[in-house]
Amino acid sequence: MVVDARGLRCPAPVIRLARAAKDAPVGSTLTVLATDPAAVHDVPAWARMRGHVMVEATQADGVHSLTVRTQA
Repeated sequence: MVVDARGLRCPAPVIRLARAAKDAPVGSTLTVLATDPAAVHDVPAWARMRGHVMVEATQADGVHSLTVRTQA
């Protein structure tokens, strides 16, 4: 699942990711796309606090792609 948060400022990317994760089955992979540089720190912190796993973080053309796997 992809959560498009491009153009949104903190904390909107994490809020959108949290909403998507709430309804996702355990083990789902969610990728948030964000242009806000704060998402690079906010998404991994949110994942740790919620017990999820950061899978990958990349950046291309000003867009950060942060992938999280949901856990129980």
